[in-house]
Order: sequence, then C-alpha cells, then structure tokens
Amino acid sequence: MLKPTAVLINAVSTLSRGELVDEAALKQMLQNKRLAAAVFDVFAEEPPQDQELLALPSFLVTPHIGGSAYEAILAMGRAAVDGLGENEILA
Repeated sequence: MLKPTAVLINAVSTLSRGELVDEAALKQMLQNKRLAAAVFDVFAEEPPQDQELLALPSFLVTPHIGGSAYEAILAMGRAAVDGLGENEILA
C-alpha cells in the first residue's frame, strides 16, 4: 500500500524486531521500483544472508548500535538509578 516514492525504515525498538518486514517481498519491491528505498538496522536473521538485497543501491544498511551511543548509555544509567527508590525488594 506504500507509494512508489516511499522509503521504508526498519529500526529496532523495544516492541519490534527484524522479522516484521518480509525481506524477500521487500527485495522484489525495490527491484521492481515499487518502493523508492529502504533503510534497515535490524534483520530477521543476524547477520543478514541475502547478498542480493544488501547489494541493491536503494537499500541502505546501518549497524545496529544505537544503544551504544554515549547519550543512550547515560540515559539507561540514569533510568536505572532513578528506579532504585521506586521499587521495594521483597525478601
């Protein structure tokens, strides 16, 4: 249902994983120009095996390292510290 000018971005979140996108169907859509481009940082199978998909000029792959950014690590640490006083440990 996407327009041929659309760009599909598949990036991981706490609720999604790579298998949300049918990679074989995506490859066909990109090859047939039914989708302008796609950007992935997560795949159904890691590391990705479909070399034909990876080689498409309209397919951009980025490393799945967003959680390794300084800001992300700092935010995770602060959230953990903030959560210490909110929960009691039951013995």
